[in-house]
Amino acid sequence: MDLPSTSSQSSSPSTEPARPALQTIAVVGLGTMGTGIAEVLARAGREVIGIEISDTAARRATATLAAATARSVTKGLLTEQEREGVLARFRTFSELGAAAEADLVIEVVPESYELKQRIFRELDAIVRPTAILATGTNALSVTRMAAESQRPERVVGLHFFNPAPAMKLVEVVSSVLTAPPAVEAVTTLARELGKEPVAVGDRPGFVADGLLFGYLNQAAAMYEAKYASREDIDAAMRLGCGLPMGPLALLDLIGVDTARTVLEAMYAASGDRLHAPAPILGHLAEAGLTGQKSGRGFYTYESAGSQVIVRDLQTPPDGDLVRASRPVSTVGVAGSGTMASGIAQVFAQAGYSVVLAARSQEKADAAKAAIAKSLSRAVDRGRLTADAAAATVGRITAAGSLEAFAEVDLAVEAVAEDLAVKQELFQSLDKVCKPGAVLATTTSSLPVIAIARATSRPEDVIGMHFFNPAPAMKLVEVVRTVLTADDVHATVRGICAKVRKHPVDCGDRAGFIVNALLFPYLNNAIKMVEQHYAGIDDIDAAMKLGAGYPMGPFELLDVVGLDVSLAIEQVLHKEFRDPGLAPSPLLEHLVAAGCLGRKTGRGFREYAPRR
Repeated sequence: MDLPSTSSQSSSPSTEPARPALQTIAVVGLGTMGTGIAEVLARAGREVIGIEISDTAARRATATLAAATARSVTKGLLTEQEREGVLARFRTFSELGAAAEADLVIEVVPESYELKQRIFRELDAIVRPTAILATGTNALSVTRMAAESQRPERVVGLHFFNPAPAMKLVEVVSSVLTAPPAVEAVTTLARELGKEPVAVGDRPGFVADGLLFGYLNQAAAMYEAKYASREDIDAAMRLGCGLPMGPLALLDLIGVDTARTVLEAMYAASGDRLHAPAPILGHLAEAGLTGQKSGRGFYTYESAGSQVIVRDLQTPPDGDLVRASRPVSTVGVAGSGTMASGIAQVFAQAGYSVVLAARSQEKADAAKAAIAKSLSRAVDRGRLTADAAAATVGRITAAGSLEAFAEVDLAVEAVAEDLAVKQELFQSLDKVCKPGAVLATTTSSLPVIAIARATSRPEDVIGMHFFNPAPAMKLVEVVRTVLTADDVHATVRGICAKVRKHPVDCGDRAGFIVNALLFPYLNNAIKMVEQHYAGIDDIDAAMKLGAGYPMGPFELLDVVGLDVSLAIEQVLHKEFRDPGLAPSPLLEHLVAAGCLGRKTGRGFREYAPRR
């Protein structure tokens, strides 16, 4: 490409600011995503040509921009004059010919190869030779679209995330045909828009959606199998993982039909059964139940386009059904680690008398001291009064053996995640605890029935999976086996309410809800690195900025512990026998090398020694 001549320009320095390389930008398709991108561009001083064949959609886009900028004026983020400038820079047209003067064209039309390829062929005859063509696809092949263009070297992927004004991530996708200057130009634009660009290669789903949609698909399959209710699946992932939305609510926001299209493209490329769309996605899409945009998907909404969920036939009744339960006033907690101490603290703070039993009196005393220290920190931070802290510690009795559980109404074990160890402990509880006592295991991955069968009263045994740190995390997975008595289940759900936790019901299978959805996602992130598709920093950034996750997958793996993660993935693989669940060899190698994460100072990253 020839550079513009400078011979006729004045030698004196210009006082005018340099014009951005991509100043006039056309956005083809003014749905939710296209409108959001147009708003981002207009706010950043770009001239935006909005192209939309639907007059209704074009008017809606203009009204949306007007409303968003008016809110910004009210909040003091824009002056009225600045708002008028933003609105003036956004013009709508119904024909692709309006893109003739654009420096960059971004198409954001529905995920259809036929539609997108037709648009690219038509744009070839319209735009200037120097214009860059970008697709906003989140699943389809950029290379395949570039091949339809007469200038494939100027075709890139520019994947914004919804809602575009708020989400920081932009995936910049290069095909094997894309010229570096085009990539550099759109990367610079993304930064000038205040976004965080991440460079990725061309494969369905790229990084963020490549990980996200596999997880969403597994959640849909879990719901379809009637393993757990939609409310419990969503609550489990929000409360157990700190995610901004549950997976089924997120599918409704994205669009069930869109999710199915993305997964079809991913499955065609990967052949991984975890990407094969759950049948329920096809059934809902074919019925027109596509989520918020239609007014009904996994949930029912106030109206089409509304975010307000309304009750339907699947909505559970308010509050727990009143069922017969067993009285509980004294709780025994077996164990001396972080989880045992945290659970004992939770029960004591809720007013229960607690017996904290460890393998020795010394260990039990140390665990109680750890609770006192935790409560003292809460007092220092103003979250608890000194009297309340003292009363909590006073309700805890430290014991050096399980014999102290003779009169407890509920016994909760929180020992090592080893089936043999737990079975031996439950054999002891069976002998020590009084008839009618509820026996609960906090296992996160082992079969509860195998633990229950170690006793002579499996009907009294239930899973009560707290999350770490127990005092802070609101979720408890309540796991009943095929033998668990109804009143035991009712008792545990009632206790969860009294200790201010949110119970979710799930059946007795590996991973329950949270780990069954979380660890395949983590495993797939490791496989991305293993296949040299993306680095750990880019993947972590993509999931935090693009999906709103509180931690990236590699940050989380190092915190959980790579050995713990591997053990859970092995259990999931053994139970479901799906090749896609096989633990990544890279994870196995790191564990074999003793690189277990933060606790050893090295995992996927290296950490400074703890002081």
